[in-house]
Amino acid sequence: MRHGYLKVLGMREPVALEKVYTNVRFLERWNIRQFESIENLEQAYRKNRSFQPKDTLDLIGLEVANEKQYLMVLGGPGVGKSTFLRKMGLEALKGNQGGYLHKCIPVFIDLKRFESKNIDIKQAIIKEFSICGFPNAKIATEKLLKSGKLLILLDGLDEVPGKVVRYAINSIHDFCDRYDANRFIISCRTAAYNYNFRRFTDVAMAEFCNTQIKQFIKNWFQSEADLKIGTAAKCWELLQKPENAGAKELANTPLLLTLLCLVYHRSQNFPNNRSVLYRKSLRLFLEEWAAERRIMREAIYEGLNTEHQEILLSEIAHTGFETDQLFFDKREVVDKIKTFLQDNLNAPNNLSGEKILNAIAIQQGILVERAEDVFSFSHLTLQEYLTAQYIVDNCQINKLNNYLTDRRWYEVFQLVAGLTRGGADELLLMMEAQAQNYINSSKLQGLLRWAQEVTTDTVEDYNLNAKRATALFLAIARDSVLELVTLLSPKLSSIMEITCTLNFARAVNLNMARMINNTRTPRRKSTTTRTLSHAFSRTVIEELDNFKIFKDIEFKTIVENLKRLKNQAPSRYEPYKAHEGFNNRVSNIWFRSLKLNAELVNLSSDELEALDNFIYINSLMVRCKQAAVRVSTKTWSEIENRMLLVISNE
Repeated sequence: MRHGYLKVLGMREPVALEKVYTNVRFLERWNIRQFESIENLEQAYRKNRSFQPKDTLDLIGLEVANEKQYLMVLGGPGVGKSTFLRKMGLEALKGNQGGYLHKCIPVFIDLKRFESKNIDIKQAIIKEFSICGFPNAKIATEKLLKSGKLLILLDGLDEVPGKVVRYAINSIHDFCDRYDANRFIISCRTAAYNYNFRRFTDVAMAEFCNTQIKQFIKNWFQSEADLKIGTAAKCWELLQKPENAGAKELANTPLLLTLLCLVYHRSQNFPNNRSVLYRKSLRLFLEEWAAERRIMREAIYEGLNTEHQEILLSEIAHTGFETDQLFFDKREVVDKIKTFLQDNLNAPNNLSGEKILNAIAIQQGILVERAEDVFSFSHLTLQEYLTAQYIVDNCQINKLNNYLTDRRWYEVFQLVAGLTRGGADELLLMMEAQAQNYINSSKLQGLLRWAQEVTTDTVEDYNLNAKRATALFLAIARDSVLELVTLLSPKLSSIMEITCTLNFARAVNLNMARMINNTRTPRRKSTTTRTLSHAFSRTVIEELDNFKIFKDIEFKTIVENLKRLKNQAPSRYEPYKAHEGFNNRVSNIWFRSLKLNAELVNLSSDELEALDNFIYINSLMVRCKQAAVRVSTKTWSEIENRMLLVISNE
């Protein structure tokens, strides 16, 4: 089957399109934000964490193709436009067994083959029929065209060389008018489309949603070996983890989802150093995919090489990220390009800034026009990667301490660690020093000293910081601490997760409950009784005892004390004061058993924020260490030994 296989991104073997195809959806009102302001676009993105508008319905692709005789399919690079056209052709070939409802013979025409002004679509159809062994191709083509029996699939209008695109558009117009009984589907990149096909209904490819991503992965891993070990389910599960949020964002695009599947197929994992993955994604748009599609034929690419483009894009990305800017005015981007060309001795200075922007947006799709003269990066992940690249290239790691607790920079820190080939020691030591600034009260310092004291001189099966983090979690029940426990020791976190509930926080730390519920009125129903039954199951206690990570703390004794107290719990109908008094007794038993002064966890809102920032930085340090290409063994060992301790400045 001539157009029924896929082979992209250096795949060794072709894949049948039918095996991996995932049903696509179109946006009903894709251009709704055409004249939106930058402020409104920023607000909409931050609300939905998506560049795709959420206030429009999506339509099933096959249904739209069945309904519309003239269909223009728009979208960015790698979103699956060509695959959709091929799939419609395959469905038409199946006749009554397929999903395409019109009895047509499909013909797929690759428009990038038209390189001269002499564009003859009819001759291209005849050639396709001849290649496929169609008898009397010329006569049959004329007959089928006149009787309206063809589904004509014209792929890649944007890939026609600029010097002949006007002739191609005119030829398509004339051909559609002459043979208007047939059905037509054209694909084109959104940025290159000028709304000049009057007969055609314009639709845009929607981003893949979770259901489509999951189905695509399931379709991809269909070999006998993959089915046996559940590769698809494992890949999907791994993609859901918070540390893979950036990779998951890329999965909205079928081309990059294909890359993710290939990466996972090779190693059964996604790399800790995601900078490698993002660099590959960027190069796909800049070089490989464009070369494969043979669209980099404009004169601009003769003077502006890939390295120049990466440097230019990293400057745009970093400038925007520093000012929390995701959308850019066209004039602003063009000025940035002009400045780059003027200041760079080795960059061509005879190129137009506007032409460079158009080429990057239309042919490569890294910058996308979201509204008229308003651009953003196609994926926030790519902006984050380019921002990290700028920081490394310009030796600005020390400036990162300004953004250490800004959660927006979480991914950038890890990418910087992965890009710093000389070693991430400087970055990690800077983060450790800044973290200590948040342990700025006697209570917070006392809490850390307590965690150190109750875990010192215990069994060495777990490293010291994992034990300290576990102690802190049992004291304050903060999700941020549980995340750190998970990073340091997944085995310990598997037990802690059972107790990581809002009820647990209420039961053992009344101040925490007040912080959580500071905008709520007191409730009459107590959750403490249920907490005693579920949060401290016998299995959890036995495991905590078996771990032996605490010194002189008997968890079985704690449970017996709580069980006795449980029998004295007030009923749900008793006054609020009775429940409050009972909760205080629970807290007292818990903290006394942990040898912890309850005043140390009676934290103000500022202290809680400082503690969360301290824990966040420590978690980020671990992430950066995992993502780094190189870290000195000595440096990391010293950081580990000091982690979650109060470090004297003397």
